[in-house]
Amino acid sequence: MTSSELINPATEEVLRAVEQTDEVGVDDAVAGAKAAQRDWARLAPAERAAALRAFAATVDAHVDELAQLEVANSGHPIGNAKWEAGHVRDVLQFYSATPERLSGKQIPVAGGLDVTFNEPLGVVGVITPWNFPMTIASWGFAPALAAGNAVLVKPAEWTPLTTIRLGELAVDAGLPADLFQVLPGKGSVVGERFVTHPDVRKIVFTGSTEVGARVMAGAAAQVKRVTLELGGKSANIVFDDCDVEKAAATAPYGVFDNAGQDCCARSRILVQRNVYERFMELLEPAVKGVVVGDPTSKDTEMGPLVSKPHWNTVASYVPDDAPVAFRGDAPSGPGYWFPPTVLTPSRTDRAVTEEIFGPVVTVLPFDDEADAMALANDTPYGLSGSIWTDNLSRALRVSRAVESGNL
Repeated sequence: MTSSELINPATEEVLRAVEQTDEVGVDDAVAGAKAAQRDWARLAPAERAAALRAFAATVDAHVDELAQLEVANSGHPIGNAKWEAGHVRDVLQFYSATPERLSGKQIPVAGGLDVTFNEPLGVVGVITPWNFPMTIASWGFAPALAAGNAVLVKPAEWTPLTTIRLGELAVDAGLPADLFQVLPGKGSVVGERFVTHPDVRKIVFTGSTEVGARVMAGAAAQVKRVTLELGGKSANIVFDDCDVEKAAATAPYGVFDNAGQDCCARSRILVQRNVYERFMELLEPAVKGVVVGDPTSKDTEMGPLVSKPHWNTVASYVPDDAPVAFRGDAPSGPGYWFPPTVLTPSRTDRAVTEEIFGPVVTVLPFDDEADAMALANDTPYGLSGSIWTDNLSRALRVSRAVESGNL
């Protein structure tokens, strides 16, 4: 096996090396998971529920450890990281109620009764991104385990440490060793083998739209189930009848949380033209008030970007001639620091149309409701968004018109 060095994004110091799983390792893991799944599925629902509650309790006992690991590996502020670790516990606790509630149906038919059962698929492959490693992993593995499946998780190459630790905690909690396995490695090796291996019966993928499309195509060739959560370029729509002061004060936290490395980030702020100037006046102190710094400090609100390559990608959206309205502060020295940045570009600028995945937000004026809807929907994405208005009818009307999964 080869190994990969992990870097602390706040200090640029080497954390540790992690062995990379090769194709043979994936095949061995699938074989072990397939065998473990049969026994897991045969357990009484109450036993599976108890095992998941034990897993949740073990995670709860290690929340601080997991949080510190996420701070070091991902650069998340400690307050955020503690919430994320606690969220994994909560997700496991929630799905621990599922095994005893899974039921089929009885359908009366002529001359008898049809009975249906919900059966587990077998082995589920979960491919997670680097931005919220343990929380997004839990959204995949907890329901899959509850339904009686075995789970293999491929964490992102840059941020695998908390997921690796969760795999260890699962065994500590009493889950069979092969039932829930974490396989660090390259997407082109581990992720690709999840897609092509005939015994991996479902893929859960969170990541870029480009890679998600390839996963979907590969899964289709295997007639394999797939669940995808892909990119976003969400709009924060501010109408002139809202509390503009509150909208401006909260807008930075809709995009700069996790340094903007969030597919649900409201990275386009759309403001009705007649309150645009006032909004910008109020937004500037709010942006400059975001506390960027040492992620181990409880006062820090935004940490560094995850890696130097990603820093370079984000910086490419803010060239020297970029229409920068204002910026917040960020530390100098070691670390992949990038200040909260507000741009006022044209509607066709790539900073408006492409997912940046960093602490860069664009602010655009609109004329009326129809213009706002056209601008909000002028994107291939449809993940999230926000609406600011005091008019309930408008809120309902606009929420139906915006092509987004949640608002």
